[in-house]
Amino acid sequence: MKNQSDTAVDSTNHQVTRKVSVAIIGAGTAGQNAFRQASKIKDDVVIINEGFWTTTCVTVGCMPSKLLIAAADRAHDANHSAEFGIHATAQIDGKRVMERVRDERSHFESYLEEQVDSWPDHKKIAGHAHINKQGLIEVNDEVIEAEKIIVATGSSPFIPEGWADKLGDTLLTSDTVFELPDLPKSMAVVGAGAIGLELAQAFNRLGVDVTLFNRVKKVAGLKDPDISNKAIDCLSRELTMHLGSKINNVGVQTAEGNKGSLAFIDYEDSAGETQQWQGEYVLVATGRRNNIDELGVENLGVVLDEKNRPKDLSKKTGQIGDLNVFIVGDANANIPLLHVASDEGFSAGNMVCDNKDAAYIRPPAVPFSIVFCSPQIVNVGMSLPEIQQDPELEYVIGRVSFDNQGRSRVMGVNCGLLHIYGCKKTDKILGASMVGPDAEYIGHILAMAITNDLSIKAMLDTPFYHPTILEGLRTALRDVQYKMEIPFQSQDTQKDNS
Repeated sequence: MKNQSDTAVDSTNHQVTRKVSVAIIGAGTAGQNAFRQASKIKDDVVIINEGFWTTTCVTVGCMPSKLLIAAADRAHDANHSAEFGIHATAQIDGKRVMERVRDERSHFESYLEEQVDSWPDHKKIAGHAHINKQGLIEVNDEVIEAEKIIVATGSSPFIPEGWADKLGDTLLTSDTVFELPDLPKSMAVVGAGAIGLELAQAFNRLGVDVTLFNRVKKVAGLKDPDISNKAIDCLSRELTMHLGSKINNVGVQTAEGNKGSLAFIDYEDSAGETQQWQGEYVLVATGRRNNIDELGVENLGVVLDEKNRPKDLSKKTGQIGDLNVFIVGDANANIPLLHVASDEGFSAGNMVCDNKDAAYIRPPAVPFSIVFCSPQIVNVGMSLPEIQQDPELEYVIGRVSFDNQGRSRVMGVNCGLLHIYGCKKTDKILGASMVGPDAEYIGHILAMAITNDLSIKAMLDTPFYHPTILEGLRTALRDVQYKMEIPFQSQDTQKDNS
């Protein structure tokens, strides 16, 4: 991207080979949506991509992980039905489990690949893009001048410094774990966020000896202490977890009896005692980082903060200040969720072509996250700390335990807790946090209620069918309603009286 006064030759004497209205770097969810929308308006659009032309979700994220979880749930139900008078032992074919994950993943990928194949070849460039000091895009043997640039380069797993060299082939990430030809015998999972929890429990249910490590005594980044403690209680019934542990070293060493090599983790447990874990693989699930720091966006005038997040980012459009640069999807490190990336790419693809009426720029989405472990974990709207930090908010916490909730007990999934944070002044929901059965559905209902500004009364006026797990939501809403009718108390007092 160059000023009009600039010549068509950069300082390295690389001649501009192509001029376009819009260049899109990255072909994931955001990039593909941006390309489709921009191509409806402009003919001279180009998309540049390094690596697979599908999406993080389909290839290494949402879909393969849910395929693994589906297999794990089948095995778990077969192995844990004695309380129902049903006795069985699942015979797990690890190779077939992993084959199905990849086969079904390929099925989902085929739709995206078919779409990409339909795009004109001259508008697709496979290669590593770099933005030089003149704002020109260098890729392969081309130098491209673009009036406007959309950056949608996605994210990659974060690996602590030195671990890749120390662990070698025993190191796994969410980008590589689904390529395992068979289920391993043992695995450490480092990180108890969404990715770590889901994969740790799934592999454990499939017969892998799994140990989960996390540096803090929390899971899933939960900010409500009661919900976090309940989640730990529920999950630790089947999963070995070392929370609050400090990893001092990792590596590979010869197994006892000189029987091959094993990965190891030297760590201090929560009591400060030095321990060592040994096993076949170490799955690092310590988060993802946006792929932007080596792209050269600073040559476009983009300023990054200490975490490689672009400053002056419009969360509605992805535009950086008044620059003709848009950073969307995981690349902007704003909300790394597929539906957000999709919206941002769609909007940017229209905005760069001045088609603002068709951009369909949604208002900021209600924060909403789901962890698909069992029981599921959901957070919607404002977190408890955010609410507590606002002195103007008079709030109450409606609670329901799923430990003895009717349908949950019938199904044998009765472990969980829901907190709904209600505002006394408005009779509206500020947010909610939950661990429990059917949390994904309860979370959707709460998100819709917040988005549509529904009152507690309006929600309670809707029917709740009996007997369903969703009746637990009604119990929590009634608790909110009751507490709104009594004088405002501190949350400690409310907790003691509830």
